[in-house]
Amino acid sequence: MQSMNISLPDPLKQFVDGQIAQGRYSSASEYVRELIRADEKRKAEEQLEAKLLEGLSGPESELTAADWSDIRKEALAKLEARKKQR
Repeated sequence: MQSMNISLPDPLKQFVDGQIAQGRYSSASEYVRELIRADEKRKAEEQLEAKLLEGLSGPESELTAADWSDIRKEALAKLEARKKQR
């Protein structure tokens, strides 16, 4: 794991210290990692929503059995890749 140093103004440092003091996080690093994960999740949700809206505004089309098969294969491949990353 690589490290990164950050600078915070006093009020933000006090806030982070308060989160740790409340027992919600064991360290500032854990708190920052959690914030980054939450931001990643939020951005992924925004991308999904944009794609869904794009699909809803596009022309309608019928999905064939081959389409469903391709979708299933792609989803399974992504699931396998995600498992390998862990």
